[in-house]
Amino acid sequence: MNAVASAFLLTFAGLFPIVNPLESAPFFLGLTAGLSSEERRKLARKAATNGFALLLGSMALGPWLLEVFGIELPVVRIAGGLVVTALGWKLLSAEELSEHAVGAGPQAAPGRKIGSFYPLTMPLTVGPGSMSVAITIGSRKPAGFPQLSQLAEHATGALGGLIAIGLSIYLAYRFAENIARLLGATGLEVLVRLSAFILMCIGIEIIWNGYSTLHAVPG
Repeated sequence: MNAVASAFLLTFAGLFPIVNPLESAPFFLGLTAGLSSEERRKLARKAATNGFALLLGSMALGPWLLEVFGIELPVVRIAGGLVVTALGWKLLSAEELSEHAVGAGPQAAPGRKIGSFYPLTMPLTVGPGSMSVAITIGSRKPAGFPQLSQLAEHATGALGGLIAIGLSIYLAYRFAENIARLLGATGLEVLVRLSAFILMCIGIEIIWNGYSTLHAVPG
């Protein structure tokens, strides 16, 4: 049980500050402007499910795929950082962000379709930072020559941590509209603009970290 708890805490504590669904909730509302509450609930469930699957795939297959294709992790960070920066700029420069206020009916954006995977899951919810952490966790294993039972305990704890991350994503997005009601139209717009700028800074930092790591590698 200690091994399961250790793997759970390692996975959850390592991913939650980076995934940070509470910070992403205003973006979720902004990107789903004009949708009904029921549609938002469905997208929240899909985003949580997709986020869980993406993190699980990164943890299980990431180390192997990078080795097969000869791709270095800093390159993944640079590419992902560019995507995150572009999304932050898109939200920051939106001219009609006021339409994201609570109370906008389904008719506010007729025919608008929001992808549950892009951009809600990738890169808004699960970005290059969290994928990098998931790959790093996936490359870890019990020290020495672990037995099958030890590997099973480690995998069980890590899976539990990913389930907790997926649940936190769903709850944050599911009740994002309630948070927006408390903030009001002006407060929500200020929060989205500020969060968009922070998102751009995070994207640039990811790019810089990837470049610095890649530049420091000899040869």
